[in-house]
Amino acid sequence: MDCRVAPLTRPRGNDDIKSSRSRELHLAEIVAAFGLPHTPYFPSKVEEEGPSSPTGIMFGKARDALAAARPDVIVIFDTDHYNTFFFDNFPILAIGIDEGFRGPNDEPRGGMPIYDVPSMPRLAEAIRDEGVRAGYDIATLRDFGCDHSVMVPLHFVNPGMQWPVIPFFISGHVPPLPPAQRCFDLGRQIRRTLAAYPDKLRVAIIGTGSFSLEVFGPRIRPGFTDGVPDPDWVHEVCRYIAAGDTAGLIAAATEDRMHAAGNVGGELLNWIAMLAFTDGRKPDFLDKQMENGHAYAGWRL
Repeated sequence: MDCRVAPLTRPRGNDDIKSSRSRELHLAEIVAAFGLPHTPYFPSKVEEEGPSSPTGIMFGKARDALAAARPDVIVIFDTDHYNTFFFDNFPILAIGIDEGFRGPNDEPRGGMPIYDVPSMPRLAEAIRDEGVRAGYDIATLRDFGCDHSVMVPLHFVNPGMQWPVIPFFISGHVPPLPPAQRCFDLGRQIRRTLAAYPDKLRVAIIGTGSFSLEVFGPRIRPGFTDGVPDPDWVHEVCRYIAAGDTAGLIAAATEDRMHAAGNVGGELLNWIAMLAFTDGRKPDFLDKQMENGHAYAGWRL
């Protein structure tokens, strides 16, 4: 199975050549992609540990690479933690469409204020509209807030919330999970929408989540609230990512395999959607954090 993305251009005829200059001036482009964790206590941990914090240093790589990419907007793939959604209204796919949003909207978090984050509703509407036309049932979210799973990575890499953010939610906790291939194809569809968007925008992509993590489940040590039940899966996932082998990762990331890695192991789907923007390239950096079952990775595109 070859999951590499074909180039998003086609041979140009005479009509294309005549209008190429105007189009070149007004097309969005993908400038960077990142995979990041969202552990809720990391802001306070980094604050306590100071400049030598390993977590702060790893987030710092992504922050510096994002700043160097000079984005105009960030699209972040995330799995909500029963705060923005709950079982009475639980879409598989959803996008936030509003002038902005506030977060975190879950319990107070030390080391991190509540942020007001600007967004780009017209671009979000284009992603939703073209996605629905392509066969993806994408719910719309307005007048919403986001929990730590969006806000922790933004806290570290988007200082002062200087860049607008569009959150895209993928259900990664409650079975049945969307298939890994479907999430990758969703990323490719969003990429096509961005490539055809008629504004000159520099777009950065983030996928956030853990690979192996059990939260308040039976596979953790007594007295702890979380744990990493399957460290071998973390190493396996990172081997695929380090090699640029997205096809291998998709084949390996079955629903049973992700659930075996912990009750939030489906957050890997956010990374897989993000990998649709990397063309199978090896990351510029990839750092594991085994005690938390996740990693940090970045691509300059």
